[in-house]
Amino acid sequence: MTTYVILIRGINVGGKNKIPMAELKSHLEAHGFARVTTYIQSGNVILKSDLDAATLAAQVETLLATRFKLDSPQIKVLALTRKQLQRVIEHKPDGFGEEPDKYHSDAIFLMGIDAQATLAIFNPREGVDQVWAGDGVIYSQRLSAQRTKSRLNKIMADPAYKLMTIRNWNTTTKLLDLALQADADRPLAVSILSVSLNRTQTLA
Repeated sequence: MTTYVILIRGINVGGKNKIPMAELKSHLEAHGFARVTTYIQSGNVILKSDLDAATLAAQVETLLATRFKLDSPQIKVLALTRKQLQRVIEHKPDGFGEEPDKYHSDAIFLMGIDAQATLAIFNPREGVDQVWAGDGVIYSQRLSAQRTKSRLNKIMADPAYKLMTIRNWNTTTKLLDLALQADADRPLAVSILSVSLNRTQTLA
């Protein structure tokens, strides 16, 4: 089976679309997915499946809609293979994510839209924001000392925002670590009960 990282958009944000991670894990296991684990509350799941990525994402979306009481009519799901996520990290811009005390760095994962074309909706503020297009992802970096001047939040007004899900860089790299552990059939070291999420670093 293939190891996947599942990114669920827009759950457990602002008290809406509440999905307890322990219940989600049990629900996915009950529907035949293997080696399921979750990471923090923002909708990150590692699992193994013999489905292709598109079918898997659609099936998880259906399972969420039928099992949980959601505020949104449909929660979008992105399924990435471990290799896809690894390429996102390996192909990052030079130095990206390497100065966490200086910059807030995010990976903006795209759901069926082109990165280069989507880049046009960003209006980075000179000296504060920087954005780069990748393969299925946009890399976004904000100067921490001036993050209140960042224009990143302005993308929320664009219809394309509903086809994005954002993870801070620390979460992104941690998900790869967990996927590598799953691939190697090693015990997964992280429990959602022992990890807290800084919500200010994750927009969706």
